[in-house]
Amino acid sequence: MTRLDIISIFPDYFQPLTLSLVGKAIGSGLVELGVHDLRHWTHDRHHTVDDTPYGGGAGMVMKPEPWGEALDAVLGEDPGDTVLVFPSPSGERFHQSIAQELSSRGRLVFACGRYEGIDRRVIDHAATRVEVRELSLGDYVLNGGEVATLAMVEAIVRLIPGVIGNPESLSEESHSEGNEGLLEYPVYTKPPLWRGLEVPQVLFSGHHARIREWRRGRSEELTRERRPDLLGPRDAQA
Repeated sequence: MTRLDIISIFPDYFQPLTLSLVGKAIGSGLVELGVHDLRHWTHDRHHTVDDTPYGGGAGMVMKPEPWGEALDAVLGEDPGDTVLVFPSPSGERFHQSIAQELSSRGRLVFACGRYEGIDRRVIDHAATRVEVRELSLGDYVLNGGEVATLAMVEAIVRLIPGVIGNPESLSEESHSEGNEGLLEYPVYTKPPLWRGLEVPQVLFSGHHARIREWRRGRSEELTRERRPDLLGPRDAQA
């Protein structure tokens, strides 16, 4: 079983995790989820979690005290096989291989920052106790770490054995190792003709080698057109 803990000032943000495949994984016992309100670890009547930044500048910074207490409580004295994830636009780019790596860990804790971010000392101190990963969805900025956490959790949980009914489907997806990191080929279903558009004839052939060749070709074509950075220099110029 994989344990997921999420700390946020907006715990209701994570209600969607009770739906779809993630919700089924939780219901079946493959995944255990705990969502924690950071304000629980504040001690003033306004439940303050932020303050002005040292050195001046716009915005507010999340205070170290509530975060320190929250992480003490959630991580416990012996974090064990835990990875603490801080979603951040300045973090390492999150991609499929990281999702695959994290899906094999016993426990993941996500710390969702807001405003201008979390006081850096929180991250530095946590790194002395547990493995810390700062991860970014891409080259853009969100209002907080909640959306990024939702995306990462879904990407990770679906790779946990038993969550996807047909695990072979994972090997053909975009960015998967089984598909050599290429984008996935186009897919079709019934009817064979829809609004004047036909399904490629090769998919009706029953010739599995030809279908595999067609799919591979379309994957390479789409990757070359949309994400040439995923290809080697020679393949990108082909």
